[in-house]
Amino acid sequence: MSGEAAGPTVRRLADWSAADLTELADEYGTPLYVTDLDRVRENARRLLDAFPDAAVSYAVKAHTGRAVLATVRDAGLGAECASAGEVVRAIDAGYDAVQYTAVNPPAEDLDIVLDRWRSGVDLTVVAGARDTIDRLRDRGFDGRLALRVNPGVGAGHHEKVTTGGHAKFGVPYDRAPELLAGARADFDVVGIHAHAGSGISGDDLAAHRELVARMGDLAREVGDLEFVDVGGGFGVPYREDEPPLDLDAVADATREALGDVDAQLAVEPGRYLVADAGVLLTRVNTVKPVDGGDTDGTVPVVAGVDAGMTTLLRPAMYDAYHAIRNLTDERPERPVTVAGPVCETSDLFCERRPMPTPRRGDLLAIGNAGAYGYEMASTYNSRPRPAEVVCEASPTPRGAGGERRSPGNRTRSGNGGIDAVRLARERETLAHVTDLEVDR
Repeated sequence: MSGEAAGPTVRRLADWSAADLTELADEYGTPLYVTDLDRVRENARRLLDAFPDAAVSYAVKAHTGRAVLATVRDAGLGAECASAGEVVRAIDAGYDAVQYTAVNPPAEDLDIVLDRWRSGVDLTVVAGARDTIDRLRDRGFDGRLALRVNPGVGAGHHEKVTTGGHAKFGVPYDRAPELLAGARADFDVVGIHAHAGSGISGDDLAAHRELVARMGDLAREVGDLEFVDVGGGFGVPYREDEPPLDLDAVADATREALGDVDAQLAVEPGRYLVADAGVLLTRVNTVKPVDGGDTDGTVPVVAGVDAGMTTLLRPAMYDAYHAIRNLTDERPERPVTVAGPVCETSDLFCERRPMPTPRRGDLLAIGNAGAYGYEMASTYNSRPRPAEVVCEASPTPRGAGGERRSPGNRTRSGNGGIDAVRLARERETLAHVTDLEVDR
């Protein structure tokens, strides 16, 4: 991909073609996730350009769809996995080398991952506890091992994703040299790892610098390492007026803070690759006024939609902001609360946000839904999970796991440059939700 245009530094919801999205919703139904693989490629190119001398891996947990994994793999990024399931999905998408960051791993996870290692997968295990190292040793693992360190520094968009300073993650910084020394006799110790949190922005660079500087100090103290992994968490602008992350500035700050080390810098972004590559489409099914109205005389309304917190959890879990656009008609604005069908007060996508007055049947698009959207979807309230389509302007042949053989394949010439669309995940039905139940 060297030399290709990396696209704009941010893709806003307004940049998506309303005509294309409407056609997709009409054909595949709603709720519907739409993922643009070309945008994933552009974001990958931008990361590789900003970190040309680093090992860049994709944090798979942001979006584990096989089409996305194959696209990221073809772009030249590695795979960083947080669970056995993610390891298996990365391998199924064509990866023959993966990094498994084992956070308090259940026994079954360790067994599954080590089975893949024994079958020939090039595996690096990142252990975050002495106990995990012991369990790996007991299972006969003597391969590539890295140590996750808790540097005591955290950053991120919400306290629930600020991992760097929480005791759950990694071994205490001052105990790392002893653990690394003890592990060298039984493992191929290749690196150290830390992660500050998720959604790092320019405001968080001080904490990011401190984390990286501490990791650089540790690398110089322990020596003989292949890499120093400082995680990812690079933020994206969710609000319409929020500036994009200056990735080159982050890269420069990272290299400067790390200093001179005899090891390769490694980063593992997830959200940055896929967030603005995805939108969620949902239809309005209920419109009702709010009693009392606002002080200026405008009557707010609640727009009930067919997506909810089971479809996109981030607003309910993190109070996350997502841009919302009415794709149907331009009408006078009024305060609109967009609410889902789940029986929870937190099942809201926004409250009293100015937008065109909704009507039943309107199609809404929710932006930046590509990261932790489908991944966090659930069947709470016995609601089946949505379908997902992937699209691209200039399809190219894919390797393992990326073949376009779905019955939903089609090509078209859309106003937004989408030429090829395929169904990536079928819509669940109620039968799928109850498939695993056992009659007694």
